[in-house]
Amino acid sequence: MIVITTPAGQIGRQVLGNLLDSGEQLRVIARDPSQLPAGVREDLDIVEGSHGDAAVADKAFGGAGAVFWLTPPDPRAPSVDAAFAGFTRPAAGAFRRHGAGRVVGVSMLGRGTPWAGRAGFVTGSLAMDDLIAASGVAYRALANPYFMEDTVRQAESVKDQGVFSWPIAGDRKRPAVATRDIAAAASRRLVDARWSGAGEVPLPGPEDLSFNDMAQIMSQVLGKDVRFRQITFEAYKDRFVRLGTSDAMAQGYTDLAWAKNEGLDNGVQRAPQNSTPASFRPWCEEVLKPAAAS
Repeated sequence: MIVITTPAGQIGRQVLGNLLDSGEQLRVIARDPSQLPAGVREDLDIVEGSHGDAAVADKAFGGAGAVFWLTPPDPRAPSVDAAFAGFTRPAAGAFRRHGAGRVVGVSMLGRGTPWAGRAGFVTGSLAMDDLIAASGVAYRALANPYFMEDTVRQAESVKDQGVFSWPIAGDRKRPAVATRDIAAAASRRLVDARWSGAGEVPLPGPEDLSFNDMAQIMSQVLGKDVRFRQITFEAYKDRFVRLGTSDAMAQGYTDLAWAKNEGLDNGVQRAPQNSTPASFRPWCEEVLKPAAAS
């Protein structure tokens, strides 16, 4: 039995799609089962509710051979710790009680760097990893850098103004990963029962690019001039506050960006066993270009 959290989310739905023909029995935890693809619902064991709820976790993780774990975004959480470790704590207890076999979680790069303890969401994500590992399950944290899909969130600005913006320096080269590669890495480990213990799997993508590099590639792919604009950390935080994000979570986003600007993602060494194939240019062709055209 493989249990999949966030099965309608950006990464979870891709994990679900990857595993539908695996021959494994699949159980999903969904707040709203109607968001699942209609054609596959009858093939799933569906537990309705939030995987941060203790009763739901007890029901869902009993008999689990493997679990795909992802904490959903909670922009109004009272703290970053509550959004990550606080949300995960009931599930970690259920993993321990029910003897769940293996857990594969979506996490972030940064462990062992000088900025890990003050890196906002990275700090929260690493605390989540430690909590799951302490439950005694075999655990692999998929440690990710910048998601290429985060660029899509500024597709409207790219389309209308030819601009995308972050508080990170435009010439800092950093790794980036596509969510489909995260889902593929998770899916492989969920069906592989040969690993044990707790550890981290960095997924740094195939190349390091700066935002200026990305702007050049986007310009070529979209056939229009696209430029990167660095904004202040204050303006970046204010962007989230205006959208209704709690002050603590807006600060978490800001601290994350600050740490990445300092070099948080640049310490990882690429290894063949952890390589991910999607580079930024073909991703722009397949994902960003249609989004910017809509």
